[in-house]
Amino acid sequence: MEFKDYYTVMGVKRDATQDEIKRAYRKLARRYHPDVSKEADAEQKFKDLGEAYEVLKDPEKRAAYDQLGANWQAGQEFRPPPDWNAGFEFSGGGFTDRDASAYSDFFESLFGRGFGRAGSRQTHFHSRGDDHHARVLIDVEDAFNGTTRTITLHVPEVDARGRVRTRERRLNIKIPLGTREGQQIRLAGQGAPGIGGAGAGDLYLEVAFKPHPLYRVVGKDLYLDLPIAPWEAALGATVKVPTPRSIVDLKIPTGSVSGRKLRLKGRGIPARSPGDFYVVLQVVVPPADNAQAKALYREMEQKLAFNPRAGLGV
Repeated sequence: MEFKDYYTVMGVKRDATQDEIKRAYRKLARRYHPDVSKEADAEQKFKDLGEAYEVLKDPEKRAAYDQLGANWQAGQEFRPPPDWNAGFEFSGGGFTDRDASAYSDFFESLFGRGFGRAGSRQTHFHSRGDDHHARVLIDVEDAFNGTTRTITLHVPEVDARGRVRTRERRLNIKIPLGTREGQQIRLAGQGAPGIGGAGAGDLYLEVAFKPHPLYRVVGKDLYLDLPIAPWEAALGATVKVPTPRSIVDLKIPTGSVSGRKLRLKGRGIPARSPGDFYVVLQVVVPPADNAQAKALYREMEQKLAFNPRAGLGV
């Protein structure tokens, strides 16, 4: 089944006004009318012209055609999905030329069987508006406290002449307590407006966290890399650790090494089953940037007889 480019059939640009489409139809209808034209394929061209005009003259049907047909090139094969007509309702038709009863398979697949029959009342096209999807960035702390965010969307809409325009739209949205990365927030009726009185689509916001200078988020869990001094790792210590809700005292076990994880249960993203907060120890070696520091390192070298590579057999 071939996709028909109705704009090419009528010889107009995709952003043509409704008046330009009407003038093009009148001109070509006189040229290809079977009672007037002597061209061998005039009858078929006249049928194609009537089919194209039936869609492009109506801003609502034109918007639907642009949405459903704009991604195909003329000559490509078009296969509608099984539920192509779901959500579309048609009754009657307004194209009454004597040759209009033979519509193409593409036209009927696009707008439904029984559409555009002669002698019936004005066509009514009903379609629920498209769902819109957007991404909203929040701070990690917002998941712990809940907040309200103002977002700006650039949404397409169809003007009175069937042209697609974009406008800026601002929405105040509530970020619930316990929101997780990747979660979708559904705003019913905030998507694209419906056609022919049908309902609007929904707006789905996918939540993502902004990069945080301290925390990493993995699901419901939070991770913090905690720098500690060598003597704190070796001897053990109690140090203060920042979490999104408070500062806590954390006990560093004796003999800790870099990479060791300490868990603070239930201090991750809030939920019915909250996540955990993991502290990942990172032993930081003091720099030997003065004479006293160098002397201390020399003393350690002589007295500790420590070989970090003993396990390698060297």
